[in-house]
Amino acid sequence: MKSRKIALYPGTFDPITNGHYDIIERARNLFDEVIVAVAESKDKNPLFTLEQRIHMVKIAIKNLDEVRVVGFNNLTVELAHEHDAGVLIRGLRAVSDFEYELQLGYLNNSLDETIETVYLMPKLKHAFISSSIVRNLLKFHGKTEHLLPKEVQQIIGSLN
Repeated sequence: MKSRKIALYPGTFDPITNGHYDIIERARNLFDEVIVAVAESKDKNPLFTLEQRIHMVKIAIKNLDEVRVVGFNNLTVELAHEHDAGVLIRGLRAVSDFEYELQLGYLNNSLDETIETVYLMPKLKHAFISSSIVRNLLKFHGKTEHLLPKEVQQIIGSLN
C-alpha cells in the first residue's frame, strides 16, 4: 500500500490571507493531506489570539477536502513527527522572503534530515499580501476585503 504524503504548512496566520489560502489550495493538489499549523507565536505579539486564528483558518478552508488545522507551540519538526508529515510547506512572495525561508529550511533539515521543505509561490495577484500589511490596514480601518477570504473578513468585522 502506498503511504500518504502529508504536508505541514506552519505559520502564524495573523490573520490568514488570500495568499495563504492560495498556497493551501495549491499544496492540496500536490499532497494527500495538508495540515495547516497555526503557531502560538507569543514572541510575535499577534493581533488575534491563537483560538481566533485557528477559527479563522478553519472557516477559510472549510470547503477544502483533506485539509485540517492544528494549533501548536513546539518545534515545527516535532509537530511534523506527531502528524506523520514528511514535508513542510513554506510560502515565498518575493526575493526578500527567500533568505529567511532558506535559513529556516536548512535549520529544519539540520534537526531532521528526513523532512523536506517545499517552497510555493502564491499567484502573482496575491504576491504582495502579508499578514503584517493586513494588520496595519486593520489598525487604521483600511480596506482589506480584497486581501482576506470573505469569511475571515466577516469574522474580523464582527470582532470590531
